[in-house]
Amino acid sequence: MKKSLIMLFLAAATLAAQAQAAPAGQQQPASGTAAAGEQHKKIIQDPNEYNAYVAAVNTTQLTQKAQMMESYLATYPNSVMKEDALEVLLKTYQQLNNAPQTKATAQRLLQVNPNNLTALALLSYLDRAQAQAGGADAAASLQEAGQLGARGLQALKTASKPEGYSDEQWNSVKSSFRVIFLASVGHSALQSKDYVTAQNSLKEVVAAQPNDVNSIYLLALAYLSPKPPVVDGLFWIAKAASSAPQLVPYAKNQYIRYHGSEEGFDQLMAQAKTAPTIPAGFTVTPAPSAADQAAELLKKSSPEKLSFAEWQFILTSGNKQASEQVWTAIKGKPVQLVAVVIQGGRDSLKLAGSADDIEAKRADINLTLKEPLAAARVPKPGTQVIIQGVPKDYIAEGDNFSMNFADGMVLKGLPEANAPAKKPAAGTRKPTRLE
Repeated sequence: MKKSLIMLFLAAATLAAQAQAAPAGQQQPASGTAAAGEQHKKIIQDPNEYNAYVAAVNTTQLTQKAQMMESYLATYPNSVMKEDALEVLLKTYQQLNNAPQTKATAQRLLQVNPNNLTALALLSYLDRAQAQAGGADAAASLQEAGQLGARGLQALKTASKPEGYSDEQWNSVKSSFRVIFLASVGHSALQSKDYVTAQNSLKEVVAAQPNDVNSIYLLALAYLSPKPPVVDGLFWIAKAASSAPQLVPYAKNQYIRYHGSEEGFDQLMAQAKTAPTIPAGFTVTPAPSAADQAAELLKKSSPEKLSFAEWQFILTSGNKQASEQVWTAIKGKPVQLVAVVIQGGRDSLKLAGSADDIEAKRADINLTLKEPLAAARVPKPGTQVIIQGVPKDYIAEGDNFSMNFADGMVLKGLPEANAPAKKPAAGTRKPTRLE
């Protein structure tokens, strides 16, 4: 977890540690750090409970503090100070870097108060971090992060200023929580392809954190992922790439896809590097439509001379006339292509023939072999091969494209067959072994 975020959560829980419950006969305001709704006075009636609570709060040794607060909560499970005690415990486990107990305590806090802002923010952040780390549960974790973020945004609407906070301090804390909630909501919405929610949420996050490359990148994706993409995404991906050079190839590719060439890309990169936010009226001239580009390709070259990627582009362009012209020219006729193996087999190969699919490691060619390969000669994934095959049919559904080839052969790129050892030629001597 980022240090700044840890400090935010610790600060949010600090009032709980500072607030000392009043024994019977005194009135002490509640910490109310993350509670939503109306504040009320908290009074501990039992002197023994009061002493146990104060002793736990004032203990400076962290492990002992956690043990004492757990003991207090176990002894007084219905205490009026239960939420405050859990916030103290949450802060303590964070300071001990005990992630499992920190998360478990945050969940306990939500059982006591479903609107506890500290717990909602912490759990939302942790779920989002887990999603970004990848793994089988990544999608579910991000969805849960978004749900917690939405709950947090709703809780903020009714949250009351805690005792001891100035208006400036409370507004600052609320703003910090809002950014965490919006980041989770926006990222989750991007995953579920709710691009409008993703754009609105992440745009506010970037406005609050203009140097956060990850948020800028996600905002760019929220604009570039719809069909057709929104031009604002070109500025934001250039902005992200100006701080993360590894994103430059992707930014250029997106620019060329939208504009039709890389003309003006360097100027966009320079502008994005210095501009704090997207300029008013920002625009990039869009390229001709895919249908128009398909027609233009066929004006410059015959279908037989086009690359596999160009066939794919035309067959998915929506230009029916151009698609029919290409397919009529290549169907049932042997063609040779350069491709990369995605999945090998003795009887067939799954291959990627276009640059985009090679990068994504996604098969767009299914090659049925004319003769089975020996097991030792099946090419491994990632191997570049030259193939020959006869186009049989193709599927073009949105972003999904694949072409099936029959009578396939691999002309180059197969592993060498194991050759038998050669016998020494007559009259030659075996090497002398050196002892």
